[in-house]
Amino acid sequence: MSNGNAPVELLAQDLTDMGGVFCPNPKADMKIWNSHPKVYLDVGQTGYVKCPYCGTEYRLKEGEAAGHGH
Repeated sequence: MSNGNAPVELLAQDLTDMGGVFCPNPKADMKIWNSHPKVYLDVGQTGYVKCPYCGTEYRLKEGEAAGHGH
């Protein structure tokens, strides 16, 4: 699904309490929800993550901080 689009920009409020996001994700404007298994991606650690299944890139918006539950 990676088609050269810009990374999906996320706000801290878009992340789970653990600082991650699930892919497929509605913020990525994905049309086919069953394109691959739902996977958890930890964007909070580095501020950037790429889905190993579809190649969609997620990035924490500049200035946003991910809160961690522990």
